[in-house]
Amino acid sequence: MRYLQHKKEAFWFYRFLSRIYDEWVNPFFWNEPMREEALDLGYFDNPELTVIDVGAGTGFTTEGIVQRVKPENVVMVDQNPYQLEKALKKKSLDKVKKKIGDAEDLPFPDDSFDRYVSAGSIEYWPEPQRGICEAYRVIKPGGFALLIGPIITSNAFTRAISNIFMLFPTVQDYLTWYKRAGFVDIKIKFIAPEWYEGKGYGIAIVGRKPKPGKSPLELGPKKEDVKEPFSLKRFLVFVPRFLMGSLAGGVFVPLAGLLTLNARKKKYQYMAKKRKMRQ
Repeated sequence: MRYLQHKKEAFWFYRFLSRIYDEWVNPFFWNEPMREEALDLGYFDNPELTVIDVGAGTGFTTEGIVQRVKPENVVMVDQNPYQLEKALKKKSLDKVKKKIGDAEDLPFPDDSFDRYVSAGSIEYWPEPQRGICEAYRVIKPGGFALLIGPIITSNAFTRAISNIFMLFPTVQDYLTWYKRAGFVDIKIKFIAPEWYEGKGYGIAIVGRKPKPGKSPLELGPKKEDVKEPFSLKRFLVFVPRFLMGSLAGGVFVPLAGLLTLNARKKKYQYMAKKRKMRQ
């Protein structure tokens, strides 16, 4: 059972996490080397490209994008104003447009952008297929959509915890969603922080839109509407999901910190051993 997969819970989770996200979360889970490696897959071959960054949050990924294209050509979209508020304070993002929006129902017409990027957002989409169909819809024919997200881990403990509070798809899930949405020329790259050992952590996947207009895949009504007001029934479902999901998510930050220190210790010992052998 997943407690923090959906957007309402994610909204309140990041309402508080946004205050420490860049300083205490990103360094362990989504750092600059990982960001640059993933963005290298996105065909940012012209500074004039127009780009939409979906689920942009505090703007960490956007900061990498504006090193490749003109900031005034970039739009950040997030459902959470508290996340975007932090992005407003970053000088490098001054010229970037910021807009409140839902990844599964983007407030832009068809064929609007040259490139689509979404990093660390799919974990909270109730319907990943719908979000990827939206990525297809809003980019121009010949444009590319780059999505970065987690993949299910091989470690039984971390797999059990992660599946409580987020969506951790398989590689095949990502490939299937992209193909069904209509993308072609699909490529993937695996990414991971220095502390991670084992199979599976994160994936960057990119695909090209071959034709104008909407995705050829037709979907019904959305499962979750973030604009729908809370009823008592929804509130009673929300509270335990939010608390359990937040608790599960909180386990990962100190754990990743300890694993990072251990990885750096091993690297230091290895380098010291090499220096000793040269003497």
